[in-house]
Amino acid sequence: MTAVEKRMTLDNVNMFSLLGISDTNLKLIEDKFNASITVRGENVLIKGVQEEVELVEKVIKEMVYVLNTNGTLRTNDIETILDLAVHGKEIIDDSDFESIVLYTKSDVIKAKTQGQINYLQTAAKNDICFAIGPAGTGKTYLAVAFAVSALKNGRVNKIVLARPAVEAGESLGFLPGDFREKIDPYLRPLYDALDDMMPSDKLKGYIEKRVVEIVPLAYMRGRTLNNAFVILDEAQNATDVQMKMFLTRLGVSSKAIITGDVTQIDLPSKSVSGLVQAKDILNGIEGVGFVYFEKSDVVRHRLVKDIINAYEKFNETEIKTGKN
Repeated sequence: MTAVEKRMTLDNVNMFSLLGISDTNLKLIEDKFNASITVRGENVLIKGVQEEVELVEKVIKEMVYVLNTNGTLRTNDIETILDLAVHGKEIIDDSDFESIVLYTKSDVIKAKTQGQINYLQTAAKNDICFAIGPAGTGKTYLAVAFAVSALKNGRVNKIVLARPAVEAGESLGFLPGDFREKIDPYLRPLYDALDDMMPSDKLKGYIEKRVVEIVPLAYMRGRTLNNAFVILDEAQNATDVQMKMFLTRLGVSSKAIITGDVTQIDLPSKSVSGLVQAKDILNGIEGVGFVYFEKSDVVRHRLVKDIINAYEKFNETEIKTGKN
């Protein structure tokens, strides 16, 4: 039978834990199947007949899943995976593995809808990605997961998350505390996402060392961000000037994700939304990708989708009757 080759790149994994001491885990697989496995860094090359290569690929994927989900990979785990593979059973399927964004100690963060899968693919192949759509579609949460994954795997050295504080004019002065305490409510959703993805002590250390920064958009002016993953959240509330400022902060080996909902603009009526403008100006530029979410991509409580529908119908009625 003709030999085939399969190449895999394993981004989200501790290769030493996966392979075992002196590659003992790898030898368990090779003893079970008639295929050779060569590992160079994060790259895996499998050679053998088609059926055997496919089984080995599935076993390795499931080993990665168990290792990153449980934090350990025991010999007994590998033997169970091998036995399941031989009998045509599986822990995860290929589509599930490909949609995984980040492993945490308590969960696996993955793309759950077609829109989110498109988001994952678009963010991976473009240095700048715009994610536009309604609330509850995972735009911000997945963006933070992309950033944490990139930091964890050494593809960037820092994460910078920014949000415009459109209400930070007159109302801010009436809030108690210093400026950081006043601005904190606007940045809280970003902290919440990070809290889900990192141990609190590690996150605190990253923030203290400025490996992770969460800042108002205005604080981005004048900076050049190299080797960074930069996120602008609620971008519909950035002005056209602010959007240009943000996008031109991007330095060498950096990526940016811009998220927003163009139906939720809170800017003064005379201001131009930078997100709306960017859709027209930047569309078609190589290296800049756009993802548009639909109501079908909502992954929050089931009522969120119904609430969005109800408000859309209400607004349509207002427009038809001339009340808006």
